[in-house]
Amino acid sequence: MRILLVYPIFPKTFWSYEKILELVDRKVLLPPLGLVTVAAILPQEWEFKLVDRNIRPATEAEWAWADVVILSAMIVQKQDLLDQIQEAKKRGKLVAVGGPYPTSVPHEVENVGADFLILDEGEITLPMFIEAIQRGDTSGTFRATEKPDVTSTPIPRFDLLELNAYDMMSVQFSRGCPFQCEFCDIIVLYGRKPRTKTPAQLLAELDYLYELGWRRGVFMVDDNFIGNKRNVKLLLKELKVWMAEHKYPFRFDTEASIDLAEDAEMLELMVECGFAAVFLGIETPDEDSLQMTKKFQNTRSSLTESVQTITKAGLRPMAGFIIGFDGEKAGAGDRIVRFAEQAAIPSTTFAMLQALPNTALWHRLKREGRLRENQDGNINQTTLMNFLPTRPLEELAREYIEAFCTLYDPVQYLDRTYRCFLMMGLPSWKAPAKMPELVVVKALLTVIWRQGIKRETRWKFWHHLFSIIKRNPGVVEHYIAACAHNEHFLEYRQIVRDQIESQLAEYLAQGAEKPYVLVKEKVEEKAEAVVS
Repeated sequence: MRILLVYPIFPKTFWSYEKILELVDRKVLLPPLGLVTVAAILPQEWEFKLVDRNIRPATEAEWAWADVVILSAMIVQKQDLLDQIQEAKKRGKLVAVGGPYPTSVPHEVENVGADFLILDEGEITLPMFIEAIQRGDTSGTFRATEKPDVTSTPIPRFDLLELNAYDMMSVQFSRGCPFQCEFCDIIVLYGRKPRTKTPAQLLAELDYLYELGWRRGVFMVDDNFIGNKRNVKLLLKELKVWMAEHKYPFRFDTEASIDLAEDAEMLELMVECGFAAVFLGIETPDEDSLQMTKKFQNTRSSLTESVQTITKAGLRPMAGFIIGFDGEKAGAGDRIVRFAEQAAIPSTTFAMLQALPNTALWHRLKREGRLRENQDGNINQTTLMNFLPTRPLEELAREYIEAFCTLYDPVQYLDRTYRCFLMMGLPSWKAPAKMPELVVVKALLTVIWRQGIKRETRWKFWHHLFSIIKRNPGVVEHYIAACAHNEHFLEYRQIVRDQIESQLAEYLAQGAEKPYVLVKEKVEEKAEAVVS
């Protein structure tokens, strides 16, 4: 069998980082880990070609070569996924589809012609697909009633990737999260019992990347890296040895819950293994909203102190924030901005709350008749809410726009980044010195020209840089890389403003701003009961 693996386009989002990637001559931040894992699970006597449409489109020769086209996508990639299914069907190809979005909303891919739906987790459903293909079947839906043991997952086929196009590689140690946040689809897709690979498995994946010549960042894509703390510490103890033996070839980033701050041993191990940044799902500093959405793990200790503990240990914090929770008081956007400033968090993903398909939030809002028609909850930062909130949607949208643009005011961003790196701790290890790549030198000079000479940030830029060199010199390289992120946000904040205002104008023109008082009263009663 000849298998063409196609990864759909990501629209411009917080994570697309086009302006930063341009500086270092890369096309995409991260590769399609799901598809290269699929290629590893399928029979290895089959032939594979992979096209990441974020790098380039498939050629007619590649379409013609394929017996079967396999696509995988997240909800943010929905539109290009549906388009590519139709492109494959126009050429008479069998099409198989899987991944988080088709698993959540299978009828949408079926409606545009997908032949095979390989849903849930591929370790269980891909063997069903293989049997169907070998029988000569031309369609089928494959679902799992249980979660697979990921200790059987093979090493992904990283060799299929155009490695030079990516800024970071992706690996995965665990799936699932122990918490119960109402809005989150991770626990729906992967369950609340985190399942992990063995340390030997993960190290074998790193060995393969090392053999392929990879020497840049690696993103540990676990939705909550510390969900199974015992197994993660076993991994980190072995990873620490591996990194030392290989002279620290990689820098790791990951995602974790805020209770990471309570585990000093975990923090130390992560930093000693080469972890440099961690994404934290903070969502909101409003405790009532955290209680309402069942994010109880964020209410157990001071959020500001937790973030600063993580920073002082040596990890740059990134944070996710959400506006629009039920019962939320006016001014939530301003409170999020104040919190980010107080905690000194440089980069924050900030979005309006979305009810993702099949989450607890989605089911509740559906029962309450509050979902907006034909709105699927796309989790982009440029998407208006897909349900009727407990305060006017227009008020929420305008508050969101102003808060987003304030967070990414270039001067405020530099100030937060400076204060973050002043307090940042350092690992005890030091990677061997090496000559910087020419592309990195050019990127540095571009950042200096734009932020240190051309723009209004010039005085802040030089003051902060010299102060960091004097007071915390070990973080200078990391600090300048974080300053470079300003290039992306400077443009992206205007994209957010333009797109949200456009959607809001259309919403208001349709007379869609319905009375919300009854909904508000009902939800506030429920919120009061939950909090008490």
